[in-house]
Amino acid sequence: MEVTGERDGPPMVIGIPLSDLGTAEHGYGQIMNALFKREKTGEGSRIDLCMFQSSLSWLTTAIMMTASFGKEITRRGNTHQFFAPASVYKTAEGYVLIAVGSDRQWESLIKIPGFESLAKEEYGKNAGRIADHKALNERIEELTKRQTTDEALKLFQQAGIPISKVNRMPEVISDPLVRDKLLYTEDPRSGLKVTLAPPPVDTPFLQSAGRKLSFPPRFGEHNKEVYGQALGLGEDELKKLKAEGII
Repeated sequence: MEVTGERDGPPMVIGIPLSDLGTAEHGYGQIMNALFKREKTGEGSRIDLCMFQSSLSWLTTAIMMTASFGKEITRRGNTHQFFAPASVYKTAEGYVLIAVGSDRQWESLIKIPGFESLAKEEYGKNAGRIADHKALNERIEELTKRQTTDEALKLFQQAGIPISKVNRMPEVISDPLVRDKLLYTEDPRSGLKVTLAPPPVDTPFLQSAGRKLSFPPRFGEHNKEVYGQALGLGEDELKKLKAEGII
């Protein structure tokens, strides 16, 4: 949270549960290592995971720069550490991300119709733009707010300047590059249909299944199949385990 948010604002929670998702990703890597070791040596492995340490591992630049070079890293909002202007700007009905990564791109920006007023001698070099990035970003947003998102996209793309629309979730879901990657499942009891986020990678299994997954079982739903049919426990044994709170 210390590195998320506006520089003059409070620490903010990030928009995804990184501790949960990140630890799961790290766990997957450890499982693959253990399986490889077992395949090569026949030895098993114990895997220990800590959500706290997993989350800390993402603070690569912040910890290194603070501990090694005495440069405390904190929030900087939507600005870039090394380039300007690079930020999120309002349009007439939404937001766009614009990232100027070179002096040549800056020269192209100030030639865009309506943006000529941004031309200043001290902005000719990246260092000058970074030194005054707050005022510069405010001036840019005054101009982008006069345009629709599509108008801004067209102008900047024609000028060869990186720009992207900030999509809302319904727009993300309907994007042609996303909608064919979504996963689906259906509750056989209620008929509730659920749409799920795409996986990190596609697999032959997902393709053969038509991207449809089985619905997650309810708590204890498969006790009879697992303990009874697979493990051979009788009905009385199952009742006893349930009464004792074991299952």
